[in-house]
Amino acid sequence: MAVPALLVAAFAAPALGQDATGAQLFADHCAACRNEGGAGNPGLAPALNRPGFWDAFGDKGPDYLAGVIASGLMGTIVAGDETYAGLIMPPQSGLSDIEAASVANWVLLEVGRDAPGAGPKVTPDLIAATRAAAPAAHDLIAMRPEG
Repeated sequence: MAVPALLVAAFAAPALGQDATGAQLFADHCAACRNEGGAGNPGLAPALNRPGFWDAFGDKGPDYLAGVIASGLMGTIVAGDETYAGLIMPPQSGLSDIEAASVANWVLLEVGRDAPGAGPKVTPDLIAATRAAAPAAHDLIAMRPEG
């Protein structure tokens, strides 16, 4: 008896943030400012490959990332030893909720971790809910851990 292809695909599909889709979407939508692999762009966009930063969020990392995707981020932030004044990241309205969750999980669980795959995940439902009540930039900045 043949197993339906959809069933096989469902079991073979990687978990959110564990596939090339998030990386490819990041490359297509984010890397122009954030650089390849989230390495950052001095004076323009801070590096995302900082495990200590993401670890400091605890279980609030997904909320922060969903907020940044939904609202974008404007203002002044400090990342590492660098101050980013006049930072302007637009909301990522061109990504579906599923695509946005895939990018966020790639950043949170792959780029931003010493042990890839560990930590809380961003879901498409969280992205949708956050987009419905998008946070203000000052609230997102207040969520950021020091440095």
